Amino acid sequence: MLEVRLSVGSMRCRHCVREVTGWLRDVAGVQTITADARTGTVVLGGTMTVADVLAVFAGSHYTARVVDAAPTTAT
Repeated sequence: MLEVRLSVGSMRCRHCVREVTGWLRDVAGVQTITADARTGTVVLGGTMTVADVLAVFAGSHYTARVVDAAPTTAT
């Protein structure tokens, strides 16, 4: 399983969080999503690829940057 932490520019309100998490739910392999409008961060867990995650932001007004991507151990 992979954990990907993103910094998402312009994601500063609940509406933005709903929009971004809605897109990310559709990415193959995404199992968990935690988003925080206050900090503009999203943490994803699953078997998705970083490229697929970043692709959902193409053409949007949000800028996503990978802060960290690392395998996790299942508990």
